[in-house]
Parts: sequence; structure tokens; C-alpha cells
Amino acid sequence: MKTIRISVLATVLGLSSVYAGEGVIADAMKDYHKGETSVSKHVGAGDASASDINAILKAYQDMAKATPPKGTAASWKQKVDELIKAVNGIKSGDKSATSAYKKAVNCKACHDVHRES
Repeated sequence: MKTIRISVLATVLGLSSVYAGEGVIADAMKDYHKGETSVSKHVGAGDASASDINAILKAYQDMAKATPPKGTAASWKQKVDELIKAVNGIKSGDKSATSAYKKAVNCKACHDVHRES
């Protein structure tokens, strides 16, 4: 009986982490990527405020801890790490980081691999 309870608890915790991951990812997309005046667009244009850059960096760091709805963990880590690296570069004043960000923020490349249809 104790083994069954532990198995059920492990399953529930596992599922909740997947759904929590999807929530973190969906929230980041909605809050920072959606629309033509999104924070992501400003970061890519090089005119985002320091607070916006810090906020989007935090969102990407949270996404890095999340499990995507589909695709491999390795692919997810690589894509999110590229975003984090680019934003850190922008924060430090690296002029090439904006173009690295624009390349890393390719919605279709990520959605094709990690977004549920």
C-alpha cells in the first residue's frame, strides 16, 4: 500500500512539473514575445530598457528550468541557453549580442521542435 502511494505521489509530482514548465514557458511567451511592441522586439532592436532586459533574462532563466511540452531536453537547453547568452551579452554592452539575440529568438525554429500543436 505504501509503495502505491509513493508511486501515485511521484506521478502527480512529475506531471505537475511538466504542467508548471508549460505555464512558465507560455507566460514568458505571452509576457515578453507577443505582439509587435513586445519586450523581445525592443531587445532585438537594441532599444530595450535595462529593466526590460533584466526581466526577459529572468524569464529565460526560468524557462531553462522548465520542461518543454515536446522535444528533447538537450535541444531545449541549447535553444534557451542561446537566448540567455545573447541577453547577457546585451547587458554587458557587447554590440554583436543583438544579432545573436535576433538569431536565437527565432520563434518557428523553437516552436517546430518544442511546442505542442
